[in-house]
Amino acid sequence: HVQLVESGGGSVQAGGSLSLSCAVSGYPYGYYCVGWFRQAPGKEREGVAAIDSDARTRYADSVKGRFTISKDNFKNTLYLQMNSLKPEDTAMYYCAARESNAAWCKFLWRKMDKYWGQGTQVTVS
Repeated sequence: HVQLVESGGGSVQAGGSLSLSCAVSGYPYGYYCVGWFRQAPGKEREGVAAIDSDARTRYADSVKGRFTISKDNFKNTLYLQMNSLKPEDTAMYYCAARESNAAWCKFLWRKMDKYWGQGTQVTVS
């Protein structure tokens, strides 16, 4: 059973940085896709970034060059380093995971819908 627990959210001024972590227990069997999503009040959930079993990464255009997704297989932890934060980055951030293959994670990562964490709030003012 896959469980995801986020941490590291908080409040920061525009231009600042935050680092989110997601502890993953029971990684999906076989090839997988894991990622970060966010949802602001009154808006739809959107994909932020994803990384697959081979550490290939994908980013939403809105965060390219500012956010970095990474994973530590030994610690079973997923990370999201967020730099140059903007007020529009304010949202609840969730980590997600699912069984996958390379092509699915490359083209369909935004449709990740199987395992979710409880979320951590990021506020940029």
